[in-house]
Amino acid sequence: MKLDPRNLRQVLGAFPTGVTVVTTKDEQGQPYGVTANSFSSVSLDPPLILWSQSNTSSSHAAFRDSERFVVNIMADDQIQVANQFAKSGPDKFSGIAVREGIGGLPVIERTAAHLECRKVAAYPGGDHTIFVGLIEKYERTGRSSLAFGNGRYAMTFAHDLGGYVGAGDAHPDMSIEAVRLAGAALVDICEEIGQRTVGIAVWGNLGPTIVRWEPSKNPVSPHLQTGVVVSLTQSATGLAFAAFMDPARTARAVEDEFKARTVAGFPDEGQFASRVAEAREHGLARVIGHGPSARHQVTVNAFSAPVFDGNGNMVLALSTTCEAERLSPDWDGPVPQALTRAARKLTARLEQTGRVSNG
Repeated sequence: MKLDPRNLRQVLGAFPTGVTVVTTKDEQGQPYGVTANSFSSVSLDPPLILWSQSNTSSSHAAFRDSERFVVNIMADDQIQVANQFAKSGPDKFSGIAVREGIGGLPVIERTAAHLECRKVAAYPGGDHTIFVGLIEKYERTGRSSLAFGNGRYAMTFAHDLGGYVGAGDAHPDMSIEAVRLAGAALVDICEEIGQRTVGIAVWGNLGPTIVRWEPSKNPVSPHLQTGVVVSLTQSATGLAFAAFMDPARTARAVEDEFKARTVAGFPDEGQFASRVAEAREHGLARVIGHGPSARHQVTVNAFSAPVFDGNGNMVLALSTTCEAERLSPDWDGPVPQALTRAARKLTARLEQTGRVSNG
């Protein structure tokens, strides 16, 4: 059976890995480095690891003939380093801070960890060679590791099921946990809604506040900002909080915004109540643009879906905003439906977190 290489690569990409840069030197003292995510532990006693390299790599001869190598585990802010060593070039070490390790091999600075190894075996593995190393020295810095999966770099987050203040305890605040989970999922959510801008909002001390954006490959505009408090009555994000959060928390803010809009000559004539009722009916809020947005300077449509904790309290809004021609206002369109599914998935994870922690 002939397997399609592209499809196989996509299947294998479903298994997230860390990111390493493996370094060595040849007999002339020339340093070499290559980015690899094929690194794996083998044994603790003796301490063995392995990694594999393409036989056609320009540095393959150096790693094949060298007696030593260093596995540098990338920290989550070292994407540029990983990219630099993933490309062919005459001087991959240009601008990279290194120090000398055992045998004078380059050890990259500011990594999450590194392991200095003596090569003890090399095995053929199809179009790759598998190198096995005996760890002779290592260091863990405590910095967070960079991850890679589905063809993209990612940050790692602990799937922490502890520490939740459950029902009956004082002032539970799941918004922190919700933002952590939503932030980790934001790139995937962006993909699920067709590469449209998506953001996270929480209820702050001044109302609905955007805390994170994933701009997408086609950002709605270059004017995205975090820390922005959005309108409670005019934005999809604000309407989601008005519709699904405890009214005791939102009533005063709604009243203040009504007063301010009336003074400005824009009194509410029942539109707000109608929009809130629509949001509750459909399970998410919507705003249809009728002219260029003051912030984005293009006409946009927007949807916002609520995320709840295990006690049924709204903890954040998952919102997408996009040029009107790329985002249909249809309630049952693929984008709002995908956004709703993503919000429900986050809600389910928060509910599970609460159950496990209280169990």
